[in-house]
Amino acid sequence: MSILINRRRFMQATSTAIAVGALASAAGRATAASTGELKVNMSGGNWGDAVMKAYVESFEAETGVKVTRVNADFSSTQIAMMVDTKNVSADVVNLGQTNVDPLTAKGYLEKIDYSIWKKEDLEAIAENWRQPNGFASYVYSVNMVWNTKKFPAGKPRPTTWAEFWDVKKFPGVRSINTGEYGSGPWEEALLADGVPMDKLYPMDIDRVFASLDKIKPHIRKWWTSGSEILQIMRDNIADIVQSYDARALTLIDEGGPIEINRNQAKLTTDYWCIPKGSPNAENAQKFIALTSRPDRQAEFAKLIAQGPTNKNAFKLIPDDVARKLASHPDYEAISFAMNAKWYAEVGSDGKSNKERLVQRWNEWILQ
Repeated sequence: MSILINRRRFMQATSTAIAVGALASAAGRATAASTGELKVNMSGGNWGDAVMKAYVESFEAETGVKVTRVNADFSSTQIAMMVDTKNVSADVVNLGQTNVDPLTAKGYLEKIDYSIWKKEDLEAIAENWRQPNGFASYVYSVNMVWNTKKFPAGKPRPTTWAEFWDVKKFPGVRSINTGEYGSGPWEEALLADGVPMDKLYPMDIDRVFASLDKIKPHIRKWWTSGSEILQIMRDNIADIVQSYDARALTLIDEGGPIEINRNQAKLTTDYWCIPKGSPNAENAQKFIALTSRPDRQAEFAKLIAQGPTNKNAFKLIPDDVARKLASHPDYEAISFAMNAKWYAEVGSDGKSNKERLVQRWNEWILQ
């Protein structure tokens, strides 16, 4: 699965040495790639398999272009190194949304050619999912998730982040995500302190941490990855968890005592991007255009619980599946989209808001 916040690659801890080695080994292959090829970056597991089935197979059948699957989690540093050394080892990369603007500002990404898209697809996709240098074909969310044994139906449950923070009214063990990589519970902390969803940005960082001070003593586990969330919920380590919706759905489908609260959900996504200097940029543009189609997005959503960005895809998705998806129209009014542009904004000190949050977190968590 994929905060930006990004569940796989918000900010990788991959060392420079590993990055250099990976890029060097791919150098020859990248420069030798022909226009009849395309290298698409994706993760392994079910998510990568869904990309292959929903997008890659159709693309190969329509174009005759051979697609090579590149299983990797590329950091911003690695993308920059690819471009700087002219050794682009993936023509299409999948990036967390907070990485797109900084890479764009430094000239490391190609512009997306929306002129080749179908008019009806452009009109059916909200502008925030169509960035100049990246396109989001799917949406996921960060939600409050209950253990129904602790919070059964018909009994009082926390339904807002203010109630999640209210440990007296709703006693129970809590778990939320760490902020060490930038994808912290920042918006949730502000919502808990009474900030309306439409007034979250620009975020008041002092207010974020003042709110986190209140919940800190009640957090048993600060998780860092989706796999940790599964362990926390499977092992009953916490009664109420901040979780990616798809991770919770995995347990629900297994019959676990889990339920998702869609209220005040944080919508986030990853973007398909083209590194500057891709040897197969034309094919990359065609591939990204294909991911915008409602039939392809619907197929992807059926394979893995990622909501489409093309609203017409919902016409092709059974209702029982559609209601598992973060971008379902019924959830729009009670959700908010993470503002990646705010995270990328750089202040007078030369630091981005994302960097400032990470620095503040690293100091705060040790107090």
